[in-house]
Amino acid sequence: MKQLITLTFFLLTFTAFAQKPCEYSANVTDSIGTYKITNECLISEKNFGNTFNYVFFALAQTDGLPTLNLQLIQKSKDFIKANCFDKNSRVFLQLQNGKVVTLMHVDQENCGTLIRDDKGYDNRVNTGIFMFLKDNFEELKKSPINIMRIKYLTSTEDYIVKNELKSEMNGKVYKPDTYLMENIRCVE
Repeated sequence: MKQLITLTFFLLTFTAFAQKPCEYSANVTDSIGTYKITNECLISEKNFGNTFNYVFFALAQTDGLPTLNLQLIQKSKDFIKANCFDKNSRVFLQLQNGKVVTLMHVDQENCGTLIRDDKGYDNRVNTGIFMFLKDNFEELKKSPINIMRIKYLTSTEDYIVKNELKSEMNGKVYKPDTYLMENIRCVE
């Protein structure tokens, strides 16, 4: 009997703490529809000399359609090459289990916005919205990400996705490799 009570307590505790609650930066329902988006996660940070590059993920759901919002922020005193998204842009995620998941960009060309700050830096902010393919959606729940490849209009870039990333920009610690595993249920 004692073992049965212990087992029951263990199972209840395990299920209660298995998933953390979803955190949204926006969760709106109005006459037009519904929109919710998870908090952003820093996926990649590259700082070299006077050049800084950041890649952020956020998961969104618009009227039941889940998407990945990818935001690129580039900051430099030198020339910043524009990485444009178009209808042929893709995000390829290689998972630790060896599978590759492909996300397709919505048909909307975007090269970002260039802003000069008061310290003489040029800042380019570019956001792309990517749709999940139905057959790959389930794979993202099962395995962390190893490598991310972004196919732009004219180039391709690869990023190693770390299991833990302490940002030099804000000092926060991020878990980019498991971000989709932990948050994809929030936009289903």
